[in-house]
Amino acid sequence: MDTEPRTVQANGITLAYRAWGPRDAPPVLLLHARGADGTDWSEIAPALAAGPRRVYAPDLRGHGRSDRPGDYAYATMRDDVHAFLGALGITRADVMGHSLGGAIAYLLAQHSPHVVRRLVLEDVPAPFPLDPPRPLAERPGEDLPYDWAMILATDRQRNAPDPVWWDHMGRITMPTLLIGGGPTSPIPQEQIGALAELLPEARRLTIDAGHLVHEARPEAFLAAVEGFLSPADRTPS
Repeated sequence: MDTEPRTVQANGITLAYRAWGPRDAPPVLLLHARGADGTDWSEIAPALAAGPRRVYAPDLRGHGRSDRPGDYAYATMRDDVHAFLGALGITRADVMGHSLGGAIAYLLAQHSPHVVRRLVLEDVPAPFPLDPPRPLAERPGEDLPYDWAMILATDRQRNAPDPVWWDHMGRITMPTLLIGGGPTSPIPQEQIGALAELLPEARRLTIDAGHLVHEARPEAFLAAVEGFLSPADRTPS
């Protein structure tokens, strides 16, 4: 079961989050995809927490119960996550991200590699410009659980990523697991292969589940992640 929602001040905004597991256990940070929130990990987090681990799942800015400040630069979201860890007194954690959350995770690993012990990227594309560009979406009429400005801002950045994101991939030297969703995923799986070839400590695994790997095939996803996190050599932060 989820814990009660909590909030913390980080990078000048309020971030909502949930946590599972013993407070003194090794920390794991879970970053959700665009349009979701921390509850997206509700099936995965308790299983990881049984490790034992202390699992944190924040709502990224513009999502869920977190603030909607209007600035949705990927680098700003990266800084949110770094500040979130600092606000909770976490100096080093295993970091796992899905889709948008995976992009934020690899930017954190590039920018502050000392903070990331191991990195898991779930069906995360390489930061290549989209050709043709993705058309800007039209806002649905119903109330949304996220800020529509975030959708427009992230679409623009996905169409034309900062070239530095690719140039700095070599800075990700910690062990990294790249999980692809296979041929039914909308993410070009060759891009996951390109990332795997570039990262010096990368392992690549395909779980034929489409884009929502941890939702469609949670047991296979957990088996892969648990093996990668290597309980025998974990050390608390």
